[in-house]
Amino acid sequence: MEHLTKQTFFEKIFNFEQNKDWKFEGKLPCIIDFYADWCQPCKIVAPILEELSIEYNEKINIYKVNTEDQVELAAAFGIRSIPSILFCPAEGQPQMSVGALPKDALIKAINDVLLKEKK
Repeated sequence: MEHLTKQTFFEKIFNFEQNKDWKFEGKLPCIIDFYADWCQPCKIVAPILEELSIEYNEKINIYKVNTEDQVELAAAFGIRSIPSILFCPAEGQPQMSVGALPKDALIKAINDVLLKEKK
């Protein structure tokens, strides 16, 4: 899983300095995990996201943003509590989820929001 900096975020996700409206720059839909090393719930989510990055390889990308290092990125998305997980579909608006989600909830969000699979 790649850790994003402001620069790589601009290239792969969204350049919020150039665009006011959401414009996704990525090729695959993605999840962005806003976390911090001291955050206990973040440590619960991390291995689940690792598993999902393998299970959904080539379908979605999963990125991490360390809110301690990337203060500007966290501020741009109004991150107040962590973990905060941003789901970015290839088309349409991103959706933010706050708190540690269990694996089944993450899978449901991936299928519903990112892959838009019809049941």
